[in-house]
Amino acid sequence: MIIDLRSDTVTKPTKGMLEAMFSAPVGDDVFNEDPTVIKLEEKLAAMFSHEAGLFCPSGTMTNQIAISVHTRPGDEVICDVNSHIYNYEGGGIARNSGVQAKLLTGDRGRISVKQIEDSINADYDWLTRTSLVELENTVNKAGGSYYTAAMVEPITKLCKDKKLKLHLDGARLFNALVETKESTQQTGKQFDSISICLSKGLGTPAGSVLLGSKDFIKEARRVRKTFGGGMRQVGILAAAGLYALEHNIERLKDDHARAKKIEQMLKPLAYIDGVMPVDTNVLIFDLNSKINTESFIKKLSENHIKVVAFGKHTIRMVTHLDFTEDMLNGVEKCLKSI
Repeated sequence: MIIDLRSDTVTKPTKGMLEAMFSAPVGDDVFNEDPTVIKLEEKLAAMFSHEAGLFCPSGTMTNQIAISVHTRPGDEVICDVNSHIYNYEGGGIARNSGVQAKLLTGDRGRISVKQIEDSINADYDWLTRTSLVELENTVNKAGGSYYTAAMVEPITKLCKDKKLKLHLDGARLFNALVETKESTQQTGKQFDSISICLSKGLGTPAGSVLLGSKDFIKEARRVRKTFGGGMRQVGILAAAGLYALEHNIERLKDDHARAKKIEQMLKPLAYIDGVMPVDTNVLIFDLNSKINTESFIKKLSENHIKVVAFGKHTIRMVTHLDFTEDMLNGVEKCLKSI
């Protein structure tokens, strides 16, 4: 039995999801004629009180399209130093859109309205034009921390007052919402655009949906094509997304509960230097001098457990729908044996 905790992207489609995929009606999505894709886009747009949606292969693409549509070359996007768009999208901010990032150090990835306001450039021709603010929910690199609607509300108001666009990288947004118990409509109204990833906690093989106004999505479709993201009979994948929205949201609480159990397992161990607070399904912890990262990963691998290094002395684990209670017991046994 392989226990894979490298990411929540490693899940396999369930039998029910596969059946939905195999039976999906399809068409040519570049011609906007795939009925299953259209159904998914419309469903998510309605859930988050947006006018339209655009199905894309990945969350990186949806984020990069949003940046491209909201900005012009030479602009600046404000984001946290831990943000995915800065750390894990291949330098796409600069390469794809000719935009630079202004990095802020927030509270575990969550930047405040004051930090943002203090970072908006004045309207001088020798300064970079601030045009976009980006938030991430949950924050991967900060251990799955999340924003509440109350935290975002003043940021939304500031962006409207300063005529800035506000984008949400909602890669694990549903993980946040099952914790805050806030509605999708409440969240959706706070942002000009939202990227919803389906292939992480929701368990689909691939796909993200970008949400926004009709005009925004019209331009986003054009940008998607230039990025090579135009797909054809892709309703097969969109059907997995529809299935996930019906069956895999509430069960995210199980992933969170198991992640918190691992947190409690780790804290008393002699070779652990510290564990980042576990809010959702992402665990990040540091090893001390009693064991190095390579040896730790090798020891787990020998016990058929896969994890990833997240820094020189840091490890990340991510729980997901394919991680069972039996697997949790196996992890505990291995951790205590080291």
